[in-house]
Amino acid sequence: MSKGIGVVGLYVRDQEEALKFYVEALGFRVHTDARNGDYRWLTVQHPQQPSFQLGLFLPGPPVHDAATAQALQEIVAKGAMPPLVLHVDDCRGDYARLRALGVEFTQEPVDRYGNVDATFRDPSGNGWKMIQAAAR
Repeated sequence: MSKGIGVVGLYVRDQEEALKFYVEALGFRVHTDARNGDYRWLTVQHPQQPSFQLGLFLPGPPVHDAATAQALQEIVAKGAMPPLVLHVDDCRGDYARLRALGVEFTQEPVDRYGNVDATFRDPSGNGWKMIQAAAR
């Protein structure tokens, strides 16, 4: 029946701003950028995970009415959505590189349970946990 998850979506306040962040700061690449009237299906991929896409979606028609779209924007901006997790080889090095690019961190790298992790937000408020796994 199922072959796995292909796309996980994030709500963003501005698709161009989100696209720039995910491509220029995080190193993702555009997978699909298609429009149907005012609706835009925009997905990016991590270069090492070509079968998985991250959707950068704007709340609104045809899925949401104006009040729902506004409420979703506010919830995302508050950082209320569950964080995503990005696995990295060098958390401290990536932290320094991303901070130099202006990425907003809510937690500096910390040693925890043998791992190193840091927390940042995308321009819309979506939270990310960046984790460097313990050496095995």
